[in-house]
Amino acid sequence: MVQPDNIRNAVAENLPTFHSIDLNSINQYCQNNPVGKMLPDAFYIHILALHTLDPWLQEYENRARTCSEQSRTSALLKVQSATLVKFSTNKPKISYLFYPDFDTDPHPALQASIQVDVETLEVGYRDYSDSENPPILHRKETFVTPEYPLYQEFAALTRAQVALGLLNHTRGIGTKLGWEQRLQVFGVEVQGHSLIKRESSSTITNIVPKIERHKAALIRPDLSRPVRLALESSLFSPETTFFDYGCGHGGDVTRIAEQGYTSYGWDPYYSAHTPRIAADIVNIGFVINVIEHQSERREALIQAWELTQKVLLVAAQVLISDIKRGVIAYGDGIITNRNTFQKYYEQEELKIYIDQVLGVDAIPVALGVYFVFRDDAEAELFRASRFRSRATTPRIRLCVKRFEEHQELLTPLMNFLTERGRMPIKGELPQAAEIAEEFGSLRRAFNVIIQATDTEEWQAIADKRRQDLMVYLALCNFSRRPRLGQLSPAVQEDIIGLYSSYKQACLDADQMLRSLGNTELIIKRCQESKVGKKLPNSLWVHISALQAVDPLLRLYEGCASRTLGRLEEANVIKFHLKTPKISYLFYPDFDINPHPILSKVMTIDLRDLHVTYQDYDLEDDPPILHQIDALVTSDYPQYEKFAKLTRQEEDRGLLDNWHSISHVSGWKKCLQENCTVIDGYRLFWAKDADAYKLKALKAALRTRQRRKNISNESQRHGEEE
Repeated sequence: MVQPDNIRNAVAENLPTFHSIDLNSINQYCQNNPVGKMLPDAFYIHILALHTLDPWLQEYENRARTCSEQSRTSALLKVQSATLVKFSTNKPKISYLFYPDFDTDPHPALQASIQVDVETLEVGYRDYSDSENPPILHRKETFVTPEYPLYQEFAALTRAQVALGLLNHTRGIGTKLGWEQRLQVFGVEVQGHSLIKRESSSTITNIVPKIERHKAALIRPDLSRPVRLALESSLFSPETTFFDYGCGHGGDVTRIAEQGYTSYGWDPYYSAHTPRIAADIVNIGFVINVIEHQSERREALIQAWELTQKVLLVAAQVLISDIKRGVIAYGDGIITNRNTFQKYYEQEELKIYIDQVLGVDAIPVALGVYFVFRDDAEAELFRASRFRSRATTPRIRLCVKRFEEHQELLTPLMNFLTERGRMPIKGELPQAAEIAEEFGSLRRAFNVIIQATDTEEWQAIADKRRQDLMVYLALCNFSRRPRLGQLSPAVQEDIIGLYSSYKQACLDADQMLRSLGNTELIIKRCQESKVGKKLPNSLWVHISALQAVDPLLRLYEGCASRTLGRLEEANVIKFHLKTPKISYLFYPDFDINPHPILSKVMTIDLRDLHVTYQDYDLEDDPPILHQIDALVTSDYPQYEKFAKLTRQEEDRGLLDNWHSISHVSGWKKCLQENCTVIDGYRLFWAKDADAYKLKALKAALRTRQRRKNISNESQRHGEEE
């Protein structure tokens, strides 16, 4: 919750005087304090131990406290009742953390927090009381002084946990359910402030909860991910039949039927008496991960495959989201707090499992989602389609009477040439006979098209389709490259029409594949890319512009997406230059916010296919994007608006120090220092700006504009010469 300016101004007038905020000093004072817990980016101390802080740090905290007490959050929680105070050491921020069970619970859960930006005086509030997996505390004695009544009790518990190794590898144990999972793995539990060894495994076996699989069935407001992806991939045609194996409440069955397809489903709990019938597309989405017995899991997958006539959709939970879902270890999966089993797969592990059980080569479509085709040729056609770049039909440049008279008749041929980059063969173009009757042959018809358009544009399309095929054939090497006869007829004709032979196409693909091992070449292609935002150590590209980047970079990205799948919502791709990594980033407000805020990021290390994932809340001070026009191509719908804003920001010098404006807080500070307000995609001077400062800023703006004009003029003359 952010205070309006008028409230913030009123608060500022009543704050104690505090001359400057020096993060280095804050960091130093925190590190030197004898009491408190120091982490890389923050220092935590109990509210009763604040008197141990350096007076300068106490004054700093007092400013935040006063600001909070005079804000609207004071109606929700009083700072005086907070348990811990958190000093951020990388930004001017203090948080008050509420752990009402600090004394009685050995690992108390966070109930709420108040965050104060000591610089901007913004106050935020966050409630954790309804969270199933709230943050918890460890090593409580570090927050308090040795005189604290329960200090020895806290310290004794920590010593016991350290001796057992419970606090090693801290990742994941900072949340309630992650900690419970760690205790289960070690076979211990915490009673009071004592560590207790659990009974023998034989006793534990007798108290394993009954798995209630049907509770895992979610009531969704829309289509499930695998079915939605199948629709978006154009797997459904007018006559397609659909069957949902393990349909739960039947949401997918109903919604697919509403779109006009024949649709049925079966579920052992909700639709047990419905017959299991064969269908073109069969979905077994998020079913195998709720079956706790491996033999049953395998049997379910096989039965779904036996019902599949064309495509099987397989989806399961993947491990990267494991830390944030409330879970306890159980067998090779987990039992959730609803007594439902969840088997969490690594993405590559899921593919191996499907391939081994069914004897297939499953195609990754998104995280945890695979398509399995009954026909190998259809599978290869689908794979090839995923690497076909976008092309635009060449514009009509000249008035050619014969073309104008028959433009409607010639349009299907132009569309086909744009889509495939070659002339159609018999049977591929429904209008072929009519066109040939009018012009004598399709080749003569194309000659008329060339007279009205640009030959080089058609050649560029053919080159683009040739590169698409090269990327596809190169990526086929990661599994097994099909023989020419195993490809769909359309892809076979593409190769024959665009290459001298299949052998030559494969040789070109292999050559490009070998180039991936040349790190310097990858870096060079990124640095020379005509598409994307170039930073010293990375290249950033909007997903809509990926098809326009160099084929080698498309292949580089394909190594990640073909093997593991992309982050489904990702709209920006980051090519790392120093390490062989690809990141997929999601900016939900990319098209509506002039400086989109990062929500999620998934990074794939191509050396070992290790996946890391992170999501951001606003209170995390998330990264933001600048110069978004550089990430897209010039035909992107809002390109001109993006580019105009970037030019204005460059003229004002707002983008001069990239590191300082890479996060929300730094950008706000930059705008404030430059007396600038953003409204939509336009810049304005702040109305309350100091007159002398504003005059200097405007003079600097005019100077930058003059320099830019001189530079542009010199460049123009150089090109003319």
